[in-house]
Amino acid sequence: MALHYDMIALDVDGTLLTDAHQLTDETKAAVREAAARGAEIVLCTGRGPINTLPVLAELGLSGTIITHNGAATVDADNRQVLHQYDLSSEQLMRFIAFCRKGGHHFDINTAFELMAETVGKEAEAMYAMFDIVPILGPFADPLPAGLVKFTVFGALEEMDRVEQAWNGWTHGLSHIRSGDHFIDVMHPEASKAAALKQLAKLRGVAPERIMAIGNYYNDIGMLEFAGLGVAVANSPEAVKASAKALTRSNEENGVAHALREYAWS
Repeated sequence: MALHYDMIALDVDGTLLTDAHQLTDETKAAVREAAARGAEIVLCTGRGPINTLPVLAELGLSGTIITHNGAATVDADNRQVLHQYDLSSEQLMRFIAFCRKGGHHFDINTAFELMAETVGKEAEAMYAMFDIVPILGPFADPLPAGLVKFTVFGALEEMDRVEQAWNGWTHGLSHIRSGDHFIDVMHPEASKAAALKQLAKLRGVAPERIMAIGNYYNDIGMLEFAGLGVAVANSPEAVKASAKALTRSNEENGVAHALREYAWS
């Protein structure tokens, strides 16, 4: 059976992985089969490279990963940053001041490092779940160079209030909900869709030859860009509406089901 797509973009958390952040054997087998048939597998995630590379390794693959919601595209083989969108430190200080005043946990990220001023019990558990070891300490003034993402983390209701406040701001950056408990602030041009479009152009792959699978609001752009955008069943309704097809949930091997149904059936 012929492969219908030359590039397959996969979101990681809530899509490729189960809620316990595990890769099932069925999902691994399907992704490996897609790669063996000739598709370039591209992990497109809000994670940084440090905790995305182990997922790629567990799949038994290498290549290019799109991380930090598109703010940093990385060659997995040599850990080289191929492209990144740097944040403006001056514009970022407004978000930092807001979080300090409100007592909201936040961190700042270069392509390969995550820095936090303090880490409470909830944040400590979250970092452990994602296999992240933050660099702790007060942020220097000026902020480090090469920042690609600022993330605020907290309870669902707390993040709803933060998002509502930021939606009323006029600023030169972008902010997007990357999970129920996370809001990411990035360069206004950074997105999974923009990074995927850039990589596809580099590879000479037309959008109609791209399949993308995702589950959250930060995946909408890439689902709309791809020739076939697939939303897993655990996606919010707005994400499902942006997709051209639906598949089973991440707890039911949705990625494996979508690949076998659409990629080469």
